[in-house]
Amino acid sequence: MKIALVSCTKQKKEFPCSAEEMYMPSTLFKKITSYIKQTDIDDWYILSAKYGLLNKNTIISPYDVTLVTMIAEERREWADRVGEELISEFTNQPEIYFFAGEKYRQYLVPILENAGSKCHVPLKGMQIGEQLQYLSNQIQ
Repeated sequence: MKIALVSCTKQKKEFPCSAEEMYMPSTLFKKITSYIKQTDIDDWYILSAKYGLLNKNTIISPYDVTLVTMIAEERREWADRVGEELISEFTNQPEIYFFAGEKYRQYLVPILENAGSKCHVPLKGMQIGEQLQYLSNQIQ
């Protein structure tokens, strides 16, 4: 099984809605989810600094929390919690495609790889503009 993990975004809707809808104001989020939907990835989830692992259909309220401003220990605790959620959700560890920045991956990737998942970072090393251009070229 292949799953994708997409990070939450600073841009959000201003009212409670599904997690997928919450982040749609972000152009990068829109392009990433469009790209994922046309690949052979089986399902995708959102990595939320506040809520942890989010199903795209879960109703959430707007918030202003980011891993970027958290200290390393807080990010480590967040990764431990999210890693446990993923490991318990998927008993046969899936291949995982990260569409998330370094702060979201830093402690989470080793946890998942130690549990037997193979992790990929398709946009690794690309700046935001490069990511947008790459995704635009890939989306049909």
